[in-house]
Amino acid sequence: MSHHPKIHPLHDPEAPRTHPTAPLVPRGSSRSENGDPTKVPLTQRPQRFVPLAPPKKRGRSCCCRCVCYTLCLLLLLVVVVGATIGILYLVFKPKLPDYSIDRLQLTRFVLSQDSSLSTAFNVTITAKNPNEKIGIYYEDGSKITVWYMEAKLSEGSLPKFYQGHENTTVIYVEMTGQTQDASGLMTTLQEQQQRTGNIPLRIRVNQPVRVKFGKLKLMELRFLVRCGVLVDSLATNNVIKIQSSSCNFRLKL
Repeated sequence: MSHHPKIHPLHDPEAPRTHPTAPLVPRGSSRSENGDPTKVPLTQRPQRFVPLAPPKKRGRSCCCRCVCYTLCLLLLLVVVVGATIGILYLVFKPKLPDYSIDRLQLTRFVLSQDSSLSTAFNVTITAKNPNEKIGIYYEDGSKITVWYMEAKLSEGSLPKFYQGHENTTVIYVEMTGQTQDASGLMTTLQEQQQRTGNIPLRIRVNQPVRVKFGKLKLMELRFLVRCGVLVDSLATNNVIKIQSSSCNFRLKL
């Protein structure tokens, strides 16, 4: 029986030292021949139901677009009108007209048997246009009324005319009226005159006008004039003495 010598590998002290390589699979993970279990093929994954978004309504979008365009146009119109008014104001420097009641005459003031009151007034009004470059067209459709408290005594209208620059015009107006069930009104008027020695009247004017800036004639406006007149009496066929009067002017578009 022969003995074979065993050969053991010797350690070569001059051989370079080799460091162990990093493992091919990181720690804490598992791999198999079938691959990474975390990477499941798409066909094997559980399907999730994703609700579809409702289709957009084109009608609502078009409506919103139309509203936006309309608002933009209105804003542009307001800006243009404002700029035009500003330029006209700087160029023409407009001033408000002035009105005064100069004369008031009562030509008829009769209480009939059926308690209706028939009246007639003649009124003289002075209208002043202080503007240097602005004219005023007084159009048809005006209305002037005389009131005592809440009772309308007479009414009439102003004539149609044109008032030029820096012009003063005297207007003569005839007014007539009839009030039903006026017996109580007559008693109140008499008591007012005996108690205070005067009678407060109100004169209202509603006048359509067109203002002319140079050669530019604007759209129709309305002058609203309110005058408070304190007279000594309401005696017929006499010029009523005006003790005091004041007028307020307002422009209505």
